[in-house]
Amino acid sequence: MLKFLLKKQLMEIFRMYFYDAKKNRARSKGSIIAFFALFVIIMVGLLGGMFAFLSSVLCEPLTTAGMGWLYFVIMGGLAILLGIFGSVFNTYSGLYRAKDNDLLLSMPIPINEIMIARLLGVYLMGLMYSGVVIIPAIIVYWITVPVTFANVVGCLVLLVLISVFVLVLSCLIGWIVAKLSAHLKSKAIITTLIAILFIVAYYVFYFAAVEAIEDLINNAALYGGQIKDAAYGLYLFGSIGEGNWFAMLLFSAIVAAMFFVMWYVMHKSFLNIVTSTPQAKKAVYREKTAKQNSAFIALVKKELARFTSNSSYMLNCGLGILMLPLCTILLVINAGTFMPVVDQVFGAQSGIAVVLLCSGLCMLASMNDIAAPSVSFEGKSLWIARSLPVTSWQILRAKAWLQLLLTGIPMLLCAVCLVFILQVDALQAILFVVACLACVALFALWDLFLGVRMANLNWTNEITPLKQSGNILLAIFGSGFYAIAIGALYLWQGYNIGPVMYLTACIAVTAILSAFFYLWLKSRGVRLLEAL
Repeated sequence: MLKFLLKKQLMEIFRMYFYDAKKNRARSKGSIIAFFALFVIIMVGLLGGMFAFLSSVLCEPLTTAGMGWLYFVIMGGLAILLGIFGSVFNTYSGLYRAKDNDLLLSMPIPINEIMIARLLGVYLMGLMYSGVVIIPAIIVYWITVPVTFANVVGCLVLLVLISVFVLVLSCLIGWIVAKLSAHLKSKAIITTLIAILFIVAYYVFYFAAVEAIEDLINNAALYGGQIKDAAYGLYLFGSIGEGNWFAMLLFSAIVAAMFFVMWYVMHKSFLNIVTSTPQAKKAVYREKTAKQNSAFIALVKKELARFTSNSSYMLNCGLGILMLPLCTILLVINAGTFMPVVDQVFGAQSGIAVVLLCSGLCMLASMNDIAAPSVSFEGKSLWIARSLPVTSWQILRAKAWLQLLLTGIPMLLCAVCLVFILQVDALQAILFVVACLACVALFALWDLFLGVRMANLNWTNEITPLKQSGNILLAIFGSGFYAIAIGALYLWQGYNIGPVMYLTACIAVTAILSAFFYLWLKSRGVRLLEAL
C-alpha cells in the first residue's frame, strides 16, 4: 500500500506536468517533456547557476586558506535557509490539511503509511530547494580541490543531513501552526504574519551576508579562527564536507535523534490534529440593520474573504501588498543616497530615475497574482457561484477587481510618495503615476486570463493551484518580464525620445494590451468559465 501512496503523492506534486485539467485528459509525451524541461531550466539553470557562481567565488580563496570547512558552513547554512523557505509554507497544508485526508483515513490504511507518504512529499520539496544550493557547492568543491574517498563520502553525507534537518524543522513549524490553528480564530492572518516575519528575517540575513562575503574572503583566516574557537559545532558541521569521519558520525546521530523525536511527536498527534476542527466561539445573536450591497460588491467581498482566510494564498499571491510600501519607505529614507548614485551612473540619460522607479514598482506589483489561481480555487464548488443570480462576467470581473484593489491602492500611495523624491515636473509625475497604475490593471487582467485559460478544478491539495499550476508560473514571469522590459528598453534606446514620450508610449501599449485581455475575458473568457 505504501508504494501506491508514494506514487499518489508524487503524482499529486507533479500533477500539472502529467494531466491537463482543462481538457480532463493526460498530457501528451511532448507536453510532459516540455514542462519538465522548463522546470529543469528554472531550478537547475537559473537558481542552480546562481548558487554555482556564488560557490565559485567562495570556494577557491577559502580552501586555499585552509578554510574549506568555513565554505561548507556558509553554503550549508544557505541551503538550510532556502530549504525551509521553500517547504515550510507547504508543510501545514500538505501534512495536516490535505483534502483527501478524510478519504484516506476512512480506508483500511495504517496511519504510519499515510504519514510516511505525506512526509516524503515535504522531504522532496525541502530536498529540491536545499539541493539547488548545496549540490552546486559540492560540485564546485570537487572541481577545486583534489577528490578523495573521504570528501566524496563527506559531501554526500552533508547533503543527506541537510535535507533531513530541513524536513525536521519544516515539520516542527507545521506542527506548531497546526496546534495554534485549532485555538486561534484568525489563524490565517496570524500564520501569514509569522511567515512574513520569517521572510523578512531571511532577507535581512541575505543582504547582510552579501555585504559580508567580500570582507570574509579578505579576512578568511581571522574570521575562520574566531568561528572555530567560539563555535566549535559550526566547525565540525563544515568539516563534514572535507571528510571528517568523527563529525559525520556525530551529526548523523544528532539529526537521526531529532528525526525520531519529530516522528514520535507527529505519530502521537497526527490523527488528533487531522481530525480536529478549529474551536469557535458560540454565536450570540445581536439585532442590527443589514446593509444591502450590489451583487458585484458581494462577489468582491466573497473573493476577499477567501483570500484573507487562506495563509498560503496570501503568502504566495499577495506578497507585493507588503513589499510595495516597504520598499517605498526604504527609498524615501535613502533618497539622499539613491538619487545621486542614479544621476552619476546614468547622467547622460535624462529622466532615467523616473523610468527605473516605474519599472521597479511594477516589478513589485507583479508579485501579486491573486487572480491567477482564483478560478481554480473554486474547485468542485464552482457550481455554487454559477447558481447565484449573477452573470459569469460579474464572477470574473470580481476576481480581477480584488487584485486591482489590493495592488492598486498601495501602488497609488507608493507612486505619489516617490513623486516627491523624484523632483520632476508635473507632467512627468502624472505620467509616472498613470504608468504604474496602468501596469497594475494589465497584470490583473493578464493573471485572470491565465486563470481562465489554465483553470484546474480537480485538486486535492491547495498547493496544486498555488504552486504547481502553469498559470502561476506564467503570471509571475510574464508580469515580471513586462516590468523589467520597461526599464531595459529605456536604457537601450528609449532615452533618446525622453521620459515624457517614453512613458506615454508605455501607457499606450499597456492600455492596448489591457483592452485586448478585457475584451477576451468578457467574450471568450465567459464562455470558457461556463464550460468548466
